[in-house]
Amino acid sequence: MLRMNDNQRPRWQNWAGTAFAQPAAIEQPATTEEVVELVHRARQRGQRVKAVGSGHSFTGIAVTDGILLDLGRLTGVISTDAVSCTATVRAGTVLRDMNQQLWRSGLAMANLGDIDQQTLSGSLATGTHGTGAQFPGLAAAVLALKIVLADGTLVDCDDSRDPDLFAAARIGLGALGIITEITLQCVPAFLLQAVEAPDRLGAVMECIDSRFDESDHFEFYWFPHTDRVLTKSNTRLPLESGGRPLPRWRAWLDDEFLSNQVFEVVNRTCSRWPAAVPAINSVSSRALSARTFTAPSFEVFASSRRVRFREMEVAIPRESLPYVQRELTSFIERSDLRLPFPVEFRCAPADDVWLSTAYQRDSAYVAIHQYHRMDHGEYFDAFESITRSVGGRPHWGKLHSLGYAQLTQSVPRLDDFRRVRNRVDPDRVFSNDYLHHVLGD
Repeated sequence: MLRMNDNQRPRWQNWAGTAFAQPAAIEQPATTEEVVELVHRARQRGQRVKAVGSGHSFTGIAVTDGILLDLGRLTGVISTDAVSCTATVRAGTVLRDMNQQLWRSGLAMANLGDIDQQTLSGSLATGTHGTGAQFPGLAAAVLALKIVLADGTLVDCDDSRDPDLFAAARIGLGALGIITEITLQCVPAFLLQAVEAPDRLGAVMECIDSRFDESDHFEFYWFPHTDRVLTKSNTRLPLESGGRPLPRWRAWLDDEFLSNQVFEVVNRTCSRWPAAVPAINSVSSRALSARTFTAPSFEVFASSRRVRFREMEVAIPRESLPYVQRELTSFIERSDLRLPFPVEFRCAPADDVWLSTAYQRDSAYVAIHQYHRMDHGEYFDAFESITRSVGGRPHWGKLHSLGYAQLTQSVPRLDDFRRVRNRVDPDRVFSNDYLHHVLGD
């Protein structure tokens, strides 16, 4: 989001309103060559450079007082290969646009997160993931990168060409350079059958391992102050099985009217009268009834979320999920907090991406949210303490307080990442306060 202040200096803020910047200038390169030139020019002037996508990160990862590179013109799928199921995509492409273009080529991503308004490079920089015990996050699908380094050098990297840079840059935090193109491993286009149904928290947690393992993509949402949850189980189907989408009226009722318009009113009410939250949550947990539908995979993975909130998400060892759930429930019951937003539970398999929250560890993800008009401090601090006790790794794009000293205890390859960074950006052209905090310059 871009505004101009009284002296006409641009002012940027993220979607959630948790990060702000007044850069010296905002540039909108449309080609890799323009990115190279802008980095050269900024370096000569002693200015820092940061790339920004859709602003969906909750942290200050994109904040700068130097040059802010808006990649909104560096978009589009450059090429696809139906035989190898690969695609090369420009970095600023919004995920929804990319998914639609891939679909028209008979391809799809194997897994996606639950929001599709981020840019591809922004999603990679922060470690976007979905859910599914056999399907890792987006970064695990990256085969090659084109990246502009701090000295203006344009580098192609993959497993054989500068493999350490490639290993670090797949989730690069914007700390290593400006990624301009990404080659992705895709899969043949497929459908998802979505089965969404209410359930009880205790019943789901009693068989959580089987729920995760027996569904291709399973997640559930718990409504605090109740024992009610909404479960979502997605099953992968071939195209020839045929789609059975929701009627338009039902999709609008559930996904727009109830999940956005009514939910906004609910949260505004809760912010004014917190004592009403338990009763409202009990009603909210019943508002979305069971439904089953089949549609293109990318349409099922993603949901529209327009109610503004703050979020913290942490990856924990999968076996620690029951403990974390119990401790979080116990804290909420002891506290005076009133929490209208549901808590989200997902899973992912171990992967080999250096800064992935699932690096070499089968993981469960727990995400907590608070409406943007309500204080989140006590809630988030308690949750962070609970998850740290089991080696939790914070999502790089969600709110957290952990600095380098704490992160080295749970992120095994953080020092390897710093070593690569020291090589490719010794003068910290791409640094900012957030990176200083998490990387310990």
